[in-house]
Amino acid sequence: MDTEKLKQKVADFKPNVSALLDALNQVLLDKDELIRDLVTGVLARGHVLLEGLPGLGKTELVKGLAHLCRVQFKRVQFTPDLLPSDITGSYILQEVDQKREFIFQKGPVFTNILLADEINRASPKTQSALLEAMQERCVTVMGETFTLPEPFFVIATQNPIEMEGTYPLPEAQVDRFLFKLHLKRPKQEVLTDIVRNRVYGDPPDLEPVMDWEVLNEAIRISSEIFISESVASYISRLVEASHPNSLLAPELVKKYVRYGGSPRAAISLSCAAKAKALILGRIQAGFDSVKELFHPVMNHRIILDYSARIDGVTIDQVLDAIVDGIDEYSKPIPAGVKE
Repeated sequence: MDTEKLKQKVADFKPNVSALLDALNQVLLDKDELIRDLVTGVLARGHVLLEGLPGLGKTELVKGLAHLCRVQFKRVQFTPDLLPSDITGSYILQEVDQKREFIFQKGPVFTNILLADEINRASPKTQSALLEAMQERCVTVMGETFTLPEPFFVIATQNPIEMEGTYPLPEAQVDRFLFKLHLKRPKQEVLTDIVRNRVYGDPPDLEPVMDWEVLNEAIRISSEIFISESVASYISRLVEASHPNSLLAPELVKKYVRYGGSPRAAISLSCAAKAKALILGRIQAGFDSVKELFHPVMNHRIILDYSARIDGVTIDQVLDAIVDGIDEYSKPIPAGVKE
């Protein structure tokens, strides 16, 4: 790796990421951490699940991101009657040169940013239409595979309280989301500012700060960020400690967790830490970034036992126990981990 060349690349991109963060902070006020995590997810080439009550600005945030990066954006309202072909596209019989033949009509998934609005309202069959797209960046229809544009992200939203007419997301799909971010209601003074200065709640009209070529280059730079053996070991130990049958698991995990994070969780945490380093202007992922991103990467991947609800134990408490119980410079995972 050419360290000096990488330093220059990171330095050259710093103004772009700063401008993007500043602009998004005008779209959604007083949500600095959430916006930073969303941009981190994009630079890590990951999909993001936004959870929050209606009216908090989830859709405007995603639309603003697409506009500021000057990339294609499409929105699909997930409903119980939505079909897989409504997302992926389908073959339609058309007349071409006086002959009838089936022509593939691309669905809304052929875009850069796909907003899956209220994703848990669609049936499991329709939700599964995104599995291949989210993992492999392509879709297969009637045996033919079509490549999706680059970059491609699914940013999905869901309501945490209204469960009537919803379907739980399959674990295979949940695991494909890099982050699950929680959008909370604004502070009272921020709400006052919105009421006074935003007619009908519309965000300000902002100019794009980059285009898809710059965004693609930023994603490539993020993948080049160095991650040391000690940081990689720390990530693997954190994920290993999320399994109740591991020797590294703290007591809270052993008592309340049914299933821990998959290898994809460790890969996601690594990619996110490298993207965070790029945002911070560094060429190497650090322990601090891993700790900060552990919650959004893992909070949707760990499955708690029913006893956790009875005893009032939350997923955040479990994740805190893992971080507190794993030392950055401790020895590697011991041999003989229980299966």
